[in-house]
Amino acid sequence: MANLLSVITFIPLVAALIMALFLRGSDAAAQRNAKWLALVATSATFLVSIFVLVQFDPANTGFQMVEDYGWIMGLRYKLGVDGISVLFVMLTTFLMPIVITSCWTVETRVKEYMIALLILEGLMLGVFCALDLVLFYLFFEAGLIPMFLIIGIWGGKDRVYAAFKFFLYTFLGSVLMLVAMVAMYFNAGTTDIVQLLAYDFPHSDMVLLGLTLTGGLQTLLFLAFFASFAVKMPMWPVHTWLPDAHVQAPTAGSVVLAAILLKMGGYGFLRFSLPMFPVGSDFMAPMVLWMSAIAIVYTSLVALVQSDIKKLIAYSSVAHMGYVTMGIFTVNQQGIDGAIFQMLSHGFISGALFLCVGVIYDRMHTREIDAYGGLVVRMPAYAAIFMFFTMANVGLPGTSGFVGEFLTLMGIFQVNTVIAAVATSGVILSAAYALWLYRRVVFGDMIKESLKSITDLSGREKMIFAPLIAMTLLLGVYPSLVTDLIGPSVGALITDYHAALPVGEASILAH
Repeated sequence: MANLLSVITFIPLVAALIMALFLRGSDAAAQRNAKWLALVATSATFLVSIFVLVQFDPANTGFQMVEDYGWIMGLRYKLGVDGISVLFVMLTTFLMPIVITSCWTVETRVKEYMIALLILEGLMLGVFCALDLVLFYLFFEAGLIPMFLIIGIWGGKDRVYAAFKFFLYTFLGSVLMLVAMVAMYFNAGTTDIVQLLAYDFPHSDMVLLGLTLTGGLQTLLFLAFFASFAVKMPMWPVHTWLPDAHVQAPTAGSVVLAAILLKMGGYGFLRFSLPMFPVGSDFMAPMVLWMSAIAIVYTSLVALVQSDIKKLIAYSSVAHMGYVTMGIFTVNQQGIDGAIFQMLSHGFISGALFLCVGVIYDRMHTREIDAYGGLVVRMPAYAAIFMFFTMANVGLPGTSGFVGEFLTLMGIFQVNTVIAAVATSGVILSAAYALWLYRRVVFGDMIKESLKSITDLSGREKMIFAPLIAMTLLLGVYPSLVTDLIGPSVGALITDYHAALPVGEASILAH
């Protein structure tokens, strides 16, 4: 089957167009039709993406299933996947039908909501498949618009503030990336990512504002891309937009934001920063590693004092993304394998935790921890599922959360034992805030009258959690499903990275 990547990218976009043009009315039947069309489109996208995975050859470290149609309307349309990007494509297509199913109780502007989610899926898939700088940038930036609308229209009472904060943070970071892309084009004479990966950007030291800049142009380009990807992850200290966005976003928006959108930052580091600017990356790596370690400890401590369930889980996400950036910039096999594994695992676990919050919010319309207690009495199935994902988030052996954290810590331990020790303390802190949250919400006596009529999970809600539980367990007990797939591409990335460092110069991380 040819052009598989274009097919999976455009199925959701075409479905959104059909919905916009042909679905009329706002009665119950029209709302139901919009939901079913969105579910069918996202499910079809997932089924087609399975063909991508089946045809993918892990031993081939280059780009596969490449589609290059040259210049279309002044834009080079080129798509392809390698061992690093193919699993992010699968993560996106796997989660979107679950997200759509979780929206079944939404009754406000349902058609527009489904259109926004479908467009967002198409754009996210475009980010992971694009093999041209301009095409990547268009997909990367356009994805802000539907998420801005999802937060700003269907969010909580402070949704407009949160939507604009999300948009401005992520957009301003990306402006510097656009400037860097222009500089790359004038330097290399192409926007083709495959050619840019083989291009050696100047890395002689340069004097800038009276200061000597190690790595020259490469360091400047690295910093420009770093500004965009660090905000997207988000890294400390530019993480403050994320808790606000999560708290105000509807459940589906929070799931997509945590499970997929944040991963674009990590993917960007792996696709651009390390392979294209190795000297700049090597020079800045110690700073990134310390920022990641601070993020893990600081945001874990902040999570401990939260009174809002969603905000606590949002700060937990920032801490877990700290392990990702730390693993990436160790530039060794365990570190990068662990970072990619952690991103995939976090997609399932954090998505499920936000769905858990959505379940009780739909019933009680509050996210305050003090409003709950004793839910195990009335909601035993919910209590069991919430416990499972809480333990996975902490990194319980046997779940995917353990594998990602363990591999990244192994990677950083080989590079810097002090940073490794600081990062490991985050494992203890995560257990503290996660178990504290679970005890307050689920255990204890049910003394609040408002909770005594609360109902347990419906069949639809159990069906939503089932695939997330299955993937968390499967990757926890059989991690080579992922590591075998990404291993050769990661190995080639590391080999090329070290080969690109100046002759006779060891990595700065070795000192």
